[in-house]
Amino acid sequence: MPATINVKTGSRIEMVDITSLVSQEVSKSGLTDGICLVYVPHTTAGVTINEGADPAVCADIARKLTEVVPSNDRYRHMEGNSDSHIKCSLIGSSVAVIVESGRLVLGTWQKIFFCEFDGPRSRKAYVKLLKG
Repeated sequence: MPATINVKTGSRIEMVDITSLVSQEVSKSGLTDGICLVYVPHTTAGVTINEGADPAVCADIARKLTEVVPSNDRYRHMEGNSDSHIKCSLIGSSVAVIVESGRLVLGTWQKIFFCEFDGPRSRKAYVKLLKG
């Protein structure tokens, strides 16, 4: 059974650093070596790994996604959130991270981000740990 991380977002487009929450799940599990899979079960939210030291990076990603996929653009989907579905497909719904010696193997500046594209909402991310 995967662990569940609850994420509450406060705006329509937002990137939330969930690295520490994912790390806590790795620690609780006792896994020393393997793979940590983070999966977001939503069609208008995703997950990515990117720089977490400078918040301008997340702002730049959100801005560029909005430029590439604007909210109002002759979409056929009637709910008014087609851009959110497209942004989710571009970012993706899962990431895999190596676990070594009980810790996530991330680069110096890397963080795991939950990416909201249709908020604010209460969301979930699942963490599945696999022995390696």
